[in-house]
Amino acid sequence: MTLTQMEYILAVQKFRHFGKAAESCHVTQPTLSMQLQKCEEELGVVLFDRSKNPIVPTVEGEEIIKQAQNVIKEYRKIFDVIDRGKKDLTGDFRLGVIPTLSPYLIPLFVKSFCVKYPQINLYIEEFQTSQILEKLDQDELDAALLVTPLRSNSLIERTLFYEPFHLFVAPQHALSKKELIKENDLSGEGLWLLDEGHCMRNQMLNLCSLIPRRDILPNLRFESGNIETLLNMVLDAGGYTLVPHLCLDSLSVKRKKSIKSFAAPIPSREVSLVHSRIYHKEKLIDALEREIILSLPKGISSLKSDKLTVIEIEL
Repeated sequence: MTLTQMEYILAVQKFRHFGKAAESCHVTQPTLSMQLQKCEEELGVVLFDRSKNPIVPTVEGEEIIKQAQNVIKEYRKIFDVIDRGKKDLTGDFRLGVIPTLSPYLIPLFVKSFCVKYPQINLYIEEFQTSQILEKLDQDELDAALLVTPLRSNSLIERTLFYEPFHLFVAPQHALSKKELIKENDLSGEGLWLLDEGHCMRNQMLNLCSLIPRRDILPNLRFESGNIETLLNMVLDAGGYTLVPHLCLDSLSVKRKKSIKSFAAPIPSREVSLVHSRIYHKEKLIDALEREIILSLPKGISSLKSDKLTVIEIEL
C-alpha cells in the first residue's frame, strides 16, 4: 500500500463518494477507483461497501482506515521537522472553533496573528464540539478552540484561560433584584437555552442541575444556536440566560444593566487550544497559543482555576 493510496482511501472515507473524493485529490474518478481496487487486491480485503449509498467502510476497512490515518499523520510530521529549521512560519493551518467562542475570541487575535505571520494561510471554521472532535480525528483540522476538559487520550489540551459566566436577566425577573447571584438561586425558572449540540447548553443545565421550565410562555418551546437571539428573547419575553464573560464587550450600555455577576466561586468554563497527540505543525500551534494569550483582556488572563468553579461539559 502506497501513501498515495492511503490518501485516496481517506478521501473516500471523508466524502463517502468516489467522484467527490477524486476531485479533492485532483485525479480522475477512474484513476482513484483503480488505485483503490489495486490496494484491496494487495491486502485481500474489501475496504468499502459500494452497494450502499453513501458508500460506507467495511468492518475490515474501518480498522485499515484508522491505521492509514495514523500513518499519514506521522508522514506529515516529516515536514514539521523540516519547518523547525526555517526562520519564518509558512503553510496552511486549519482551525476549528465552537460558535459560542468564535464571535468573541476570534476578533481578539486574528488580525494581529495574520499580520505577524503573513506566510501562514489561516482557515477558521465554526463547528459544534462533536463535529470538531471528528474532524481532529480524521486530520481535517490542525487544532481547535474548545471548552474543556474533554478527557480524551488522543488529544492534547493546552489551557488558554478560564472564562466566568454571568447571568443576563430580564428587568422584571426576581433575580434582577439581587446584587450577586448564587448557584442555589437558580431553579431553571425562566431559563432560555441554546439548542442541542452546544457544550454551553450542557453547562447551563449542569449549573446546579437546572431543569428548564416552560413558565414564561407555556405554549412555546424555543431553543437557539445563537447567544444574541437568547438575549433578545430575555428582553422581549422575560426570564434569563447564561452569557460568557467575553460577550460583555459586545453589549450596549443598556444591555449591560441586565448583567448579574455570580458570587464566588464563580461558575466558569475552561477554554483550550486542542490538537491531536499525533500532530505536526508544532511551531505554528505554539505561535497561535502565544498570540491568543497575548490578546486576552487582563481580567481574563489573570483568572486562576482555584478562584472559580469550572462547569463540566458532557458530550
